[in-house]
Order: sequence, then structure tokens, then C-alpha cells
Amino acid sequence: MKFSVITINYNNAAGLEKTIKSVVSQTYTEFEFIIIDGGSNDGSKEIIEKYTDKISYWVSEKDKGVYNAMNKGIKAAKGDFVIFMNSGDLFFNQAVLQATDTEINQDYDIYYGNNIKKSPTSERLKTYPAKLSFSFFYSSSLNHQAAFIRRSLFDELFYYNEEFKIASDWEFFAYAICHKNIPYKYLDQTICVYDFTGISTTASDVFAKEKKESIKKYFPAFEEDYIDISLLTSKRVQQVLHIQKHKVAWKVLKSLISIVLLFVPRSKK
Repeated sequence: MKFSVITINYNNAAGLEKTIKSVVSQTYTEFEFIIIDGGSNDGSKEIIEKYTDKISYWVSEKDKGVYNAMNKGIKAAKGDFVIFMNSGDLFFNQAVLQATDTEINQDYDIYYGNNIKKSPTSERLKTYPAKLSFSFFYSSSLNHQAAFIRRSLFDELFYYNEEFKIASDWEFFAYAICHKNIPYKYLDQTICVYDFTGISTTASDVFAKEKKESIKKYFPAFEEDYIDISLLTSKRVQQVLHIQKHKVAWKVLKSLISIVLLFVPRSKK
């Protein structure tokens, strides 16, 4: 079995049913479907029971938050690759898994594609670069609804940090790709329509705090220079970029001076 589609939900019955319909309508059928519900009391459990013949595994019980629920899903998964399609999120079309099946193999541990961010007032396509670096993760992240992650990678590295509310998936991707050099591949296709109304879209200060904690833990050399530009005004952004530019220039200049001094003959006493 190649894919495990994992959906987590808490008191979002309407969004959950939309997601279930999107998942079970995939033309590709060689996947398992896992739903982790946090003990909802809004009718979500009844919706799950309505589709039990389409669901491989489900549970409805109190959990410790989003990443605890996601970790439960990973531990229950039996597929080679997992993808999270949480309540309210949709596959871009019915042929997404069919199309990605031909692209995904054993050569890479993370495959990622594009997504459409949808809110009540807007809808826009988010594309990603084919080559990722720490500079990308400095101000952005991959979208887990548009990423296929090898299931065994969580056992090799770590599961999602349940102390975080927002940044655990950012931490996982940044650590795997920038610290451990895990092989990855960009899929130049749109994978999902992402429900852009969750906590991660409104609590940018929490995200910045958690991100900084993660940088301190795994990338301490960058901690001093890290500033979350998304929280700054446009004028302040220009000031920060100007300061950072001169800091980098000064570091480069000092390095060049050190190299030149190596070749300067010293006077004999």
C-alpha cells in the first residue's frame, strides 16, 4: 500500500464531510483512509459512522491537540507515504492520487506540490521552488496538505512536537531537509485546496515564537539573526533588510581580510 490519507478533526462537521467526500472520490483506490477525531460533540462522529465502509481506521476520543492527533494518525498508518488532508481541506481534483502515484517512488523521502489557499474572501495558488534551502524556510514552509512524507521518516527522525500549536510541521520539514539532508522532490502539480481559516493563519505571533524556539534548538547559528519579517511593517522590513545586508557584507569583508592576510609576508625581526 503506497498512501495513507490522514484526516484530523475537532468540531468541524461540515468541513469533515467535505473532506471525506473529496478523499473517497479519488479515482486511485490503493490507499487507506484514517480519521482521527478529537471527541467532537457537533455531529462529526455521526458523519464518520455514515462513511465507515470507506474508512480504514477511525477513532473519536479526546486528544491533546492538533499535533497529538496527527501523531496518532501516523502511528496508525500502514502506507509507505502519508499525506494530511484535515477537515475542510480538499484534494485539488479526483485524479490527484492517480497522478502522483506515477511520480512517487523509493528515491525520495518527501514529495511536495502546490496548493490553493482558500478563505471566505479569497483564493490563490501557492507554488513552491524545486530547490529548498534554509533561506526558504526562514520565511516560508511547505504545506503538509500538499506533501507526501515517507511514513518511516517519522520513526527515523521524530514525530511532531506536541508542545507546539502551529510550527511542528515547519520544524519537521526544516530539520529533515536542511539539517539531515533528506532527499526530496518537487511535484509540479496542484495537490490540494487548503482551508485557509485555521489557527495557523491568525496566530502569527505564536508561530514566530515556536519557530524561534525550533531554530534555537536545531539551528543555533542562525538564532541571533532570526527576525520574523511577517510580523513587521513594510517600513520596518526595509530597515531590517538594510541592517541584515550590512551585517552580511561586514562578515564577508572580514573573511576576505583574513584570507588576504594569509598571503601577506610577515616582516622578520
